[in-house]
Amino acid sequence: MQTELSTQLGVEHAVFGFTPFPAVAAAISRAGGFGVLGAVRYTDPDDLKRDLDWIEAHVGGRPYGLDVVMPAKKVEGVTEADVEAMIPEGHRQFVRDTLATYGVPELAEGEASGWRITGWMEQVARSQLDVAFDYPIRLLANALGSPPADVVARAHERGVLVAALAGSARHARKHRDAGIDIVVAQGYEAGGHTGEIASMVLTPEAVDAVAPLPVLAAGGIGSGRQIAAALALGAQGVWLGSLWLTTAEADLHSPALTRKLLAAGSGDTVRSRALTGKPARQLRTEWTDAWDGPDGPGTLPMPLQGLLVAEAVSRIQKYEVDPLLGTPVGQIVGRMNEVRSVQEVFDDLTRGFEQAVDRVNRIAGRSGQ
Repeated sequence: MQTELSTQLGVEHAVFGFTPFPAVAAAISRAGGFGVLGAVRYTDPDDLKRDLDWIEAHVGGRPYGLDVVMPAKKVEGVTEADVEAMIPEGHRQFVRDTLATYGVPELAEGEASGWRITGWMEQVARSQLDVAFDYPIRLLANALGSPPADVVARAHERGVLVAALAGSARHARKHRDAGIDIVVAQGYEAGGHTGEIASMVLTPEAVDAVAPLPVLAAGGIGSGRQIAAALALGAQGVWLGSLWLTTAEADLHSPALTRKLLAAGSGDTVRSRALTGKPARQLRTEWTDAWDGPDGPGTLPMPLQGLLVAEAVSRIQKYEVDPLLGTPVGQIVGRMNEVRSVQEVFDDLTRGFEQAVDRVNRIAGRSGQ
């Protein structure tokens, strides 16, 4: 599964694996793909340094990258406390009432929320980059579109390629004009923040919009034949995220959540603003239903919603409150039916890819050539 882009980056397979888990990122790179560590949860730069040190020690000299979340435009002088103060009391009461309805225990006294949306704030992302650029990362991806121009320049000075996610051809062209090296065309089926256009339509539109820039196809991809389809549509690789959540190397800290993922079908996700304030595909739960239902107060814009629900999400996860327990995940969750190692996932992807290419060659009358 080699393309010009994978050859440029020195990887065997044009499979880019996004994950919040260092062990998964390292395993993806060792398996011949390109592991990309999600940095949004690293509000303490020392924690990111620790995990990048670990990756360096376990990646076997293979290339890897980092994914951050930062807006293209900077807002000066706004602190987390300023944002917190903008949250209406009625929304806070709705959170308290919902948690009480399901008997969700409080965190222990003095225990901090384990999940904070502060990683979405620009100053946090910049502190992550101050750490990351001391390591030999080969790719910097931004989940909120094109990063600020000075960040793009800083990456290029270090020989680091910059990728940005796009949900439409218009977004893709904006990334091209901003000097981005790789466009990740993320379709409606994907986990996390998505647009309205499905991958089968979006991928060729993005390819045509930014040619000759390389495009990675994302959203709804979890098999070798889907990778073959993405390359046939003009992509130079695929960007996979959800597929790694049920790998043996993943560390969800929640057997209950793993069971829910393994049992879920492709119709068991929903695009909801309940987690961050922007539409993000995730498991459908009674938590998302409460926010999206007619009796809810309506979600707040980013980053207010994320700050509002941060402690609640931590409590739900810590105590594994099954009706409310969820996570961002794409429609490909319907294929995630067993725990496998990252290497086993790659073995399945490469087998499926070879079979799909052989089938197309037979249809084209090229078998054996």
